[in-house]
Amino acid sequence: MKAHIEHQVIEKDGVPLFVLVPYDEYFRPKLVSEDEGKVYLPHEVVVSHTIDGKSLPRAWREHKGLSQEDVAKRMKISQESYCQMEKPRARLRQTTRQRIAAALEIEEAQLRI
Repeated sequence: MKAHIEHQVIEKDGVPLFVLVPYDEYFRPKLVSEDEGKVYLPHEVVVSHTIDGKSLPRAWREHKGLSQEDVAKRMKISQESYCQMEKPRARLRQTTRQRIAAALEIEEAQLRI
């Protein structure tokens, strides 16, 4: 069993600048604890979503190296239908998020941040 390693916060003049996390935790894109409600996303997905303004489904799809056609086939829908789900302002139902998450092989919670 691995020992729990606390995150290290690096500050300058009392202002947090960086947080160091264990290497394997950085790459673990899974729901860590349902009790605590913590959801982890790869840095690439976070940047794509927050900085580039892409929807989470699109950010995840690109992170996984999949095309819209690939995801649509996994969901058994048309590429055009999936394209609509990827729009930044799309209001997805929980069941739709669950289907997209299954197609992307991630947790549904990772699509509702």
